[in-house]
Amino acid sequence: MKVSVFYDSKSNNTKQCAEWICEGAMSVEGVEAKAFNIAEQMDEVAEAFGKDSKCIIIGCPSYGAQMTPNMRNFLFSGLKSVEPAGKLAGAFSTEQFSHGGSTLVIQSIQVSQVTSGMLVYSGGGSKGMPVIHLGPVAINNNVEKFNGIENYKDNFIVYGKRMAEKACELFK
Repeated sequence: MKVSVFYDSKSNNTKQCAEWICEGAMSVEGVEAKAFNIAEQMDEVAEAFGKDSKCIIIGCPSYGAQMTPNMRNFLFSGLKSVEPAGKLAGAFSTEQFSHGGSTLVIQSIQVSQVTSGMLVYSGGGSKGMPVIHLGPVAINNNVEKFNGIENYKDNFIVYGKRMAEKACELFK
């Protein structure tokens, strides 16, 4: 079972979170997960892996409470190349300060996933702690010194595991 994580990252924070999601997904027996930077790695390898994936998770930083232009372009054109219809979908985001708009970014990504025919899932409160209603968010410590993406590592690993478990349940 394959899980693809497609992301956009400007400061490598979102890249790090994508890697944690892959780590969590690969903790599920029989799951292979890979992360692809949409600005650098959308080649034949990424497209082939995405087509074979039963779960696609998408993430990007919040810029002005919106997704990045690269991600918007990917969702409107590049996502089609991995044949998303019928696949399990998830979303995540990073931000520079509390209330930076990541929830809006996740919702925007999820709307694009639904309109592409994907099955959006997060586990919500049904999986217990940590409760991840829409998708995980990490806050860097550039502005707020009490934050830092390392503080959110476990949430991303748990999220990746939950998404992989649901994909196995649905598609095996």
